[in-house]
Amino acid sequence: MSVERAAVVGDEALEVWIDQDLCTGDGICAQYAPEVFELDIDGLAYVKGADDELLSAQGATTPVPLPLLTDVVDSAKECPGECIHVRRVSDKVEVFGPDAE
Repeated sequence: MSVERAAVVGDEALEVWIDQDLCTGDGICAQYAPEVFELDIDGLAYVKGADDELLSAQGATTPVPLPLLTDVVDSAKECPGECIHVRRVSDKVEVFGPDAE
């Protein structure tokens, strides 16, 4: 992923993470936003960090690039496993995903 301005809601930067315990491996997220999500050899989705590095640590987060905000949000909405979480960086409050308020 190239260095891009992170998406914001209000004045808050956003990050995304995937709960692999709930991931069904459908790959919808990788179809919507391949710059942010990728399926690994285990068949589960993970977020990608700088230079397209797959972040396989449990709970790993990556910034949501502003140009991809809609694609990331659509991924969270369409995910059959309801495992994609988009939250504010500052207070970790989920703004899109299964635990959004």
